[in-house]
Amino acid sequence: MPLMTLLAPLPYSLRAALAAAAAFFCLLPALAQNAPAGRLQALPPEVEAALARAKVPRESVTLLVADAEGLRPPRLAWRAQESVNPASIMKVVTTYAALDLLGPAFNWSTPVYVDGPVIDGTLRGNLYIQGRGDPSLVLERLWLLLRRVQGMGIRTIAGDIVLDRSAFDPSVESDPAAFDGEPLRPYNAAPDALLLNFRSVAISFMPDRHNQVAHLRFDPPLAGVAVQQSVPLTAGECGAAVDWRAGLRADFSDPLRMVFAGGLPAACGERSWSVAYADPRSYALRAVGGLWGEMGGVVTGQMRHGSVPAGLKPAFEMQSPALAEVIRDINKYSNNVMAQQVFLTLALQQRPRHAASFEDARTVIRQWWNDRIGTGEGQPVFDNGAGLSRQERLSAAALAKMLQVAWRSPAMSELMASLPAIGVDGTLRRRQLRSGGSAHLKTGTLRDSSGIAGFVDGASGRRWVLVAIANDPNAVAARPAFDALVDWATRDQ
Repeated sequence: MPLMTLLAPLPYSLRAALAAAAAFFCLLPALAQNAPAGRLQALPPEVEAALARAKVPRESVTLLVADAEGLRPPRLAWRAQESVNPASIMKVVTTYAALDLLGPAFNWSTPVYVDGPVIDGTLRGNLYIQGRGDPSLVLERLWLLLRRVQGMGIRTIAGDIVLDRSAFDPSVESDPAAFDGEPLRPYNAAPDALLLNFRSVAISFMPDRHNQVAHLRFDPPLAGVAVQQSVPLTAGECGAAVDWRAGLRADFSDPLRMVFAGGLPAACGERSWSVAYADPRSYALRAVGGLWGEMGGVVTGQMRHGSVPAGLKPAFEMQSPALAEVIRDINKYSNNVMAQQVFLTLALQQRPRHAASFEDARTVIRQWWNDRIGTGEGQPVFDNGAGLSRQERLSAAALAKMLQVAWRSPAMSELMASLPAIGVDGTLRRRQLRSGGSAHLKTGTLRDSSGIAGFVDGASGRRWVLVAIANDPNAVAARPAFDALVDWATRDQ
């Protein structure tokens, strides 16, 4: 029988008071799910137990599990309105904004200019390569670009090779040691309008047991940099617990020399080591010069930075893969510098003739967030768009709302395909669900921040948005608790 029928004999004022009280108690479950302090919300027991084992206080985590369609109250909301450092989870915001603003088929163009005639295989003038922010100009694509130059009949350049990096403001350059004191880690590479091979060198170690040495190969070859040809093979083990790099006793501090005072354990077999170059600003000049020389090309002038002369038309343009493909590398493998390139591209596309800065990109993405996502759950604090930052902030509620908007958008499939599939690939390939369920989730890790966020497939056939982030000195230890939460989310029947 309806409540108001039961209350009909009572005075109006009493009926109204009792009805209001009943409505309040009916809302208690929803209030519990969204309580900012989380005091009314019980966490799943397996999540609570995993946090206790990890010694991560429940007040250090923010958790949210909600219907991807956004049609029902959340299944779980714990401190969901708290603004936290998301680490690399911020890449999901940057990549979805790019899909929404630029479209999944967007690609970058790197124009190449020839300023002079080509006579008997010699360019009588300068060759210009103009960077426009392409995140994917890796070694293989740089080789193809130079092969196209040679395809124009050019073998000798009787002038300069000039690299134009003016599309990005100089302020985007940063000290690679500034974030964590690890300048030689490739993840600390700064963005560049002409970003080549992530400003890193891949060193291959190829054992030759007959001569008891490992031959070395450096890709790309860097013009003017002296390198060793081999290192001795040594005795010793090479298991997962052994840092084979330490035994090489590498010294990469001198930009003109890359040397090793030690050796490689023979048990290691063939190995590869990628390191950031010690002088990032000169990297592109050395990489182009070194590769051009290895391909048999000659430059009689200089390798230098400069600008393309006004009015000069491109001889050809090197096209990047589509954005949908680029963001797979960004999210699957959490590539910081590629994410920053995309972030800056958002500004460059709005003002093509203006050098893009981080502040410009922040302005663009803030406006996009306000227009597309709204400010009801609060606006994120943006820094460089990659999450390699102590300043970036967002709440689980805000991120979940964005993921719900993305789920209903035409770019949903491209965004989801870019996220690591748990137990399958990317940064989640070694993490398994006990339930055997599936999920596509972006990971994030800094010294004091760890988390996952994305989409989880429920056993019922329903899809859930999940956000779980810990900000705590022991944040990395919370990973088993987050895996338990994903397991819990899959069991929705």
